[in-house]
Amino acid sequence: MIRRVIPTWLFFALAIAGVSVLLVSYEFLSQRQTRINPKQTTIPSFEKLGEGVKRMFAKQGTQENPKPPMFWNDMRATLWRLFIGMGIGVLASVLVGVLMGAYRWIEAPLSPIVMFLSKIPPTGMMPIYFAIAGTDQRMFTSMVALGIFFSMTQSIYQSVRDNVTDEAINKAYTLGASESEVIFEVIWKQILPNVIDCIRAQIGPAMIFLIAAEMVVSDAGLGYQIRMQSRVLNMNIVFVYLLVLGLIGVVAEYSLLWIRRRLCPWFEGT
Repeated sequence: MIRRVIPTWLFFALAIAGVSVLLVSYEFLSQRQTRINPKQTTIPSFEKLGEGVKRMFAKQGTQENPKPPMFWNDMRATLWRLFIGMGIGVLASVLVGVLMGAYRWIEAPLSPIVMFLSKIPPTGMMPIYFAIAGTDQRMFTSMVALGIFFSMTQSIYQSVRDNVTDEAINKAYTLGASESEVIFEVIWKQILPNVIDCIRAQIGPAMIFLIAAEMVVSDAGLGYQIRMQSRVLNMNIVFVYLLVLGLIGVVAEYSLLWIRRRLCPWFEGT
């Protein structure tokens, strides 16, 4: 039966079983490849992955001029770019999307532009970002911000049009609400769960845009290190960095779900 409820213990048992099968399959492929070529590094074993982790956290520089481990340097650069870029993109898309959904005179000139630009892959516009923003921190943040801005703006605008009825707005005006009160008390509270879900949906694309930019022009960051290590086939480091990227996404996903439960308790029961 579709959506038939199963016991909680069975759900978690199946989840653990799925992960276990994946890990066992990976180790089997690694051992098989090693038997074919003992010097292979394309599918490193778990032991080799452990060696990669040690290299990531090894001290850099000299005693006179110590430097932070490679991992923390790359992690700090990527997270800072991602946080700033997503913050700017989310704030701008919420502002423009809500205004487009609330006012026809704003919707008319902006909706065709937003719709068109949301269909252009941001990675294809990288040369334009290089020309406008250069290749420093501004380029990375603009890549992420503009990469999520147009598609998220369109989603928020559509959410206002679909979820906030004219009846609800007219009732608020009848009760004496001002325009700002209608926007914050009616429109914003109605679409807040959808806004959080939009942010969740943009985590993956934002990371794609950032990693692509780091692979091309950066001298630090997870994307930069993946490019450099893959050149010399240090796949035990590349695989760990990919795992870290996945964990960043998972932490962000569950953090946003927690925020949605706290801010929108009525939505969880729908």
